Amino acid sequence: MQEVITADALTMEQNWTLPDRGKVGIAFLIITETALFTIFVVAYLVYMGKSVNGPQPKDVLELPIFSSICLFSSSATIVFAERALHHGALGLFKIWWALTIILGLEFLGSTAAEWYHLIYKDGLTISTNLFGTTFYALVGLHASHVIVGMLFLLLVMAVTLRGFPIQTQMRRVMFLSWYWHFVDAIWVVVFTVVYIIGR
Repeated sequence: MQEVITADALTMEQNWTLPDRGKVGIAFLIITETALFTIFVVAYLVYMGKSVNGPQPKDVLELPIFSSICLFSSSATIVFAERALHHGALGLFKIWWALTIILGLEFLGSTAAEWYHLIYKDGLTISTNLFGTTFYALVGLHASHVIVGMLFLLLVMAVTLRGFPIQTQMRRVMFLSWYWHFVDAIWVVVFTVVYIIGR
């Protein structure tokens, strides 16, 4: 019996391989960033409704429906781009990738327009009250992650348009896709907390 167990253990040891470094790396990045966002979301919830002076969320916040739809749609377009790349359809990959970039840029543009309106029309700055502080911290943290993702999306697009064989970098495209899905998933939480619960 002992010999059978030893043989099984030896077989398992011989068949075991190290997990993919890239997958482990991106998984830990997402876990770490999730923990960071959790802190900011909890802070927003803790200080919600504690501002002693205005403006309050209900006075100035409007639901960013269109920009949210654009961001969520970009998760679909990046999946289509990834599939096109796997099938060797480089032309389709470029189209879907460009659509992902356009949708992401629209989201960032809408966020910038919202902030401009809040700061210069409604007088809500990061130092106005607790709402302003937690709002800009949480939404700004998300926007900074979208900007990082956008820079990588643009980099992939640029090198692809210059003739770089992006097909050789499928793993990296997949990891970038995971990061982009993470950014979109985080927006579900931020949108719910800030624009639905917080109003």
